[in-house]
Amino acid sequence: MSSAKESTSRVGFSARDSSIDGAGREGQSSREGLAGGRHVSDRLKRLVLVRHGETAGQSSIRYYGVTDVPLSDLGRAQVRAARDRVYGLTFDAVWASTLCRSWESARIVAPGRPIHLETNFREIDFGDWEGLTAEEIAVVDPAGHADWKAKGLEFTFPGGETRAAFRERVAVGLDSIRASGAESVLVAVHKGVVRTLLELVTGFTLEPGEPELGGVIQASRDSSGAWYTGRRGSDSSASEVGLGIPMESGPGAR
Repeated sequence: MSSAKESTSRVGFSARDSSIDGAGREGQSSREGLAGGRHVSDRLKRLVLVRHGETAGQSSIRYYGVTDVPLSDLGRAQVRAARDRVYGLTFDAVWASTLCRSWESARIVAPGRPIHLETNFREIDFGDWEGLTAEEIAVVDPAGHADWKAKGLEFTFPGGETRAAFRERVAVGLDSIRASGAESVLVAVHKGVVRTLLELVTGFTLEPGEPELGGVIQASRDSSGAWYTGRRGSDSSASEVGLGIPMESGPGAR
């Protein structure tokens, strides 16, 4: 059972420049310095990405993208385990999407901290397939299901969002983080957003299925400016093996 500090009401936040302070109040986050969309100073040195936990709608098997479903008790437990993995790390800022499973996860991982809400960090819109399992999709839309399996990443969800449009808006959200001037940032978001942010920042991509619900991906930039994943410590207990496969296009490719 979650503690009172972790509990949250199901409240929607639609403004992309809103935030939640440590007391749960909605506020405004600064966007000064975001000029021209991409020409921003980049002081970012550490990015810790947390995928939200399981939801009341069973995100483990159902395609919930922009549908706002809350965390389940299991999901809260998964996120508490993620909190243990980042214990001892310090962050200049905490970011989440405007969907409650995201910002509730951020509140659990970083209790009492203001949370910057970014609408561009919502999961991809699965359109007509929102809330369905893969098996249900195969039944209600067999032709679309076959096309999906054949095209893979080139497929566009019926009535939904193209992957190119999704990637572009996540990049806009990343620009907002960079424009903030923060050096160390925790982002508690969705599977597709975690994967895309990691690709845009580090040039690494994850294996299919990663990260798991409540999963944590750490990425840091060394003194030479090169990004690496995992956690480097003075001993093995403080270290964490890196994840990801280098992309041919390199860091920041879109």
